[in-house]
Amino acid sequence: MSDENILLSELQDGVLTLTLNRPKANAFNFALIKALRGALKQAARDDAVRVVVLTGAGKIFSAGQDISEFGEGEGGEQLSFRQHLQKTYNPLVLQMRRLDKPIIAAINGAVAGAALGVALATDLRIAADTARFVVGFLGIGLAPDSAVSLLLPKLIGLARAAEFTFSNRPISAQQALEWGLINRVVPADQLRGAAAAWAAELAKGPVRAMGLAKRDFNKAILPNLEEVLDYEAHIQEIAGHAAEHHEGVAAFREKREARYV
Repeated sequence: MSDENILLSELQDGVLTLTLNRPKANAFNFALIKALRGALKQAARDDAVRVVVLTGAGKIFSAGQDISEFGEGEGGEQLSFRQHLQKTYNPLVLQMRRLDKPIIAAINGAVAGAALGVALATDLRIAADTARFVVGFLGIGLAPDSAVSLLLPKLIGLARAAEFTFSNRPISAQQALEWGLINRVVPADQLRGAAAAWAAELAKGPVRAMGLAKRDFNKAILPNLEEVLDYEAHIQEIAGHAAEHHEGVAAFREKREARYV
């Protein structure tokens, strides 16, 4: 698939729908992150865009970072873990939080790793009843990044965040709703319509005031977001060079259980 098709864009009645379209798991690579950042930059400038909906093609929202391309920058140059985050997810998360327009995540299936951070950086989240939320990072011997270390405990509490980070067990859509990780759950076949209806409702409202309210929330609840993202990048650089990460990646590629000693 060419890079021009990895992010689908549709604008209708003030609602811009952005669809991650990188089969089969919609995993992020540099090209997809670049495309998403470009679309959000354009959305910020375009008065015709009043609400953004972010979703995934197929039955998976996103499996997170494509580990086959981890550490690559634009043009394929090798980057450190810290550099990679500084060029990809850190600016993306900040851009999403600083967009003065509502962003709704329509979570159509599994979401894991860095993609969980992207989903949590949206303002509102509606999920299919088949959706699953996996922290994911420890599955390959890494620490949380993409603001997951901040946003997950903010939403569900530190004890729950620690349990599901350490165990890597999935959180069901219903559990996510009860814990405040998401706003709404609908049957999978109704997700697209429900998300569109919610976005259309918001688009008719005082969107500029919503953007100002979003600034208030950022100041009150996430004043240290940029600092946390930078620290996550520092910690990931340490984790990425450890034996546990190498074993985790090897186990993932060989489709076996990791052996940590």
